[in-house]
Amino acid sequence: MRIRVRGPSGVTTITLEEHATVAELQSTIAEKSGVPVFDLKYGYPPQPLDISQFDPVTALSDTGLKLNGEQLVVVPRDVGAQLSHPMADSTPGRAAPLPGSQQAKENQESGLQQPLSLSRNAKDVETDPPEVAVPEADGTLILRVMPDDNSCLFRALGSAVMGESLDVMHELRAIVAAAVQANPIDYNEAVLQKSPDDYCRWIQRDESWGGDIELNILSQHFDIEICSIDVQSLHIYRYNEGKPRRCILVYSGIHYDTIALNPSSPPHTKADMPPEFDLKQFDSVDDVVLNKALELCQILQSRHYFTDTAGFAIKCNVCGWKGNGESGALEHAKQTSHMDFGEAQ
Repeated sequence: MRIRVRGPSGVTTITLEEHATVAELQSTIAEKSGVPVFDLKYGYPPQPLDISQFDPVTALSDTGLKLNGEQLVVVPRDVGAQLSHPMADSTPGRAAPLPGSQQAKENQESGLQQPLSLSRNAKDVETDPPEVAVPEADGTLILRVMPDDNSCLFRALGSAVMGESLDVMHELRAIVAAAVQANPIDYNEAVLQKSPDDYCRWIQRDESWGGDIELNILSQHFDIEICSIDVQSLHIYRYNEGKPRRCILVYSGIHYDTIALNPSSPPHTKADMPPEFDLKQFDSVDDVVLNKALELCQILQSRHYFTDTAGFAIKCNVCGWKGNGESGALEHAKQTSHMDFGEAQ
């Protein structure tokens, strides 16, 4: 009996003996998918498959289920409970020193104690994201747009490595803080542009943006290659390069989103399956999806889905002041202590 299993990390085929039991099916799926506790769906459109109604020792041939040649979709159950404990015991990998952002440096020099909050104008991409057919992978590549809440990097990466059903930002921020504390040589004041203790307090605030340092730490923590595509330049920034699995983020100047492969129906021009069936991790040795992601980002670029932080028009949402660029916002914040900014119309 051969069954195709689609889980959060990809698709595999399992083979079971003719007289295999329900328990053997469950354990094999758990082993191959890496998901210990799960629900199953099958068919099109997908419908729940509740195998808990059967005794674990029941032979699959006696259940009345026709599973040979079927595709089963694995939906993780209670992912938060499963992941929280391992993360608490894991040791973040050592990271190469990275320069602090210009914003962090200027914040420190100006004495600003609060992170700036910067919101974007609404984009049509948020309601009509581009889609690119990937027939080689039996699916459609689509941009999954993250909320504009200063935690977009953590949401985007969290959805790829921990699942959509979780509110993972606080856990990822805590992982970053733990890595900084564990590596005082790599993450010193010169690199962080503030003391490690201050940085750890800062990064765990909901308003604080993540960037290079966070991507470097989290890529090593999850043992995954992260490819971040800059929409404006179409450059690919790689973190923890060479790992067997990769996820792909899209960076648009002040915002991060996630690339997903939706297991759509042929000819794969439309992502017609629910987002819960998306795949967000891919084999690093196969660049088909990465090249298609670049193609998708070219569409985003043509639709001007990026913010030029050096010269874009900006306004203060507190007093209505208008200026240009991130440096202008920092200067205004230094003079007024106003921290809430947005793109000017």
